[in-house]
Amino acid sequence: MSGTVHIVGGGLAGLSAALELAEAGRRVTIYEGGPALGGRARSYEDKQLGCRLDNGNHLLLSANETVFAYLDRIGARHTLVGPGAPIFPFHDLAAGLDWTVRLSPGRIPWWVFSNRRGVPGMRLKELGGLLKLMRARGDQTVSECLDPGALADRLMIPLAVSALNTRPEIASAALMGAVMRESMAKGGSACVPWFPAIGLSESLVDPATVRLQQLGVTIRTGARVAGLGLVHGRVGTMLLPEGRVELAPGDQMILAVPAHSARDVAAGVLPDMTAPTEYESILNLHYRADVLDRLTGDLARAGFAGVVGGMAEWVFVKPGILSVTVSAANHLADHSAAALAATIWREVRAVVSPALQPGTTLPDALPPHRVVREKRATFAATPAQDRLRPQCRTSVPNLVLAGDWTATGLPATIEGAMRSGLVAARALGPGSRPPLT
Repeated sequence: MSGTVHIVGGGLAGLSAALELAEAGRRVTIYEGGPALGGRARSYEDKQLGCRLDNGNHLLLSANETVFAYLDRIGARHTLVGPGAPIFPFHDLAAGLDWTVRLSPGRIPWWVFSNRRGVPGMRLKELGGLLKLMRARGDQTVSECLDPGALADRLMIPLAVSALNTRPEIASAALMGAVMRESMAKGGSACVPWFPAIGLSESLVDPATVRLQQLGVTIRTGARVAGLGLVHGRVGTMLLPEGRVELAPGDQMILAVPAHSARDVAAGVLPDMTAPTEYESILNLHYRADVLDRLTGDLARAGFAGVVGGMAEWVFVKPGILSVTVSAANHLADHSAAALAATIWREVRAVVSPALQPGTTLPDALPPHRVVREKRATFAATPAQDRLRPQCRTSVPNLVLAGDWTATGLPATIEGAMRSGLVAARALGPGSRPPLT
């Protein structure tokens, strides 16, 4: 096909689609409204802290086949680091207890029978809740499937909240079941954690930008598409900052912006488009603290720890920074940044100090920090919102949708976003690989 594919949105869904199309020989132009590519998975310089930060913490698993294939295509797999084994350190604030879940490499979960590898206080009968999740109906919630106990409180609920960014009492069990079928159900070899050694941009965005430019892709930042228009039943115009631009007759388009933006942009061509309407926020706190050379034990090996019983959910140890993620954070919207920073710093001290070399600890005083709120980080992964997610193809023949909010079968994850980009690219017709199944 000879026309240009116009990709609206330079997040990971758009980059994934652009790479697929450009490698197949298609002409591609990316339009990104912001100053940089990457969407919710990028890095930036923080002048206040004097260091580079990610706009969110993302943990990848070895099961994320689409992500790792993308990294291989842009030559960036080597930019990730991790423990090299399926280990997940945790700290229970109320009990003052540290432990590490060490998953068995194969499909048989031998780890549940070991006091040194499993969840403290869990009972074997609680495993039934995992089967319920993987067999859940579309209207069930995570809490309805999990059996009460230590396995739920100290492992499955923290994992569900981080994967779905939604509280377990309203979160879709079917979506969590999909995550589990692609990870835990395949054994520990599918659950090895990885994250960028430097930053999200350095791993996922900058190498992709270089590769796309080598392939001749035109990248326009600061080019927000405000609306689309129909010409003879096809997308024929788009409204850019410089004015209305006409598409050529053979041009196609992938709309790969967040759900709320997609509804606005496509209002003139897809008035009946369905999309999620409810969102959950994510709270990230970054504290200036250099502890990497003083860490010991599993926290040093993994580079992160889960937190049970507090505001904090995950603590990541990075060069010069202790970074905290709080998912499903709508309930914290009325809390001041100062109060959140102080409370969560106390929790960070409780998690990190026991792992420091003898005779060292984190200071009581609050260090320089940054509080970042993503108010509409993801769609709320409830059964009702999941039903609103649209398919890739639309009623307009030269327009397809991409994004982690489309019907990927997964919650709003990097894997889902990239998978949606591939599906959109392959839906445009000849010149790309077969559709994903």
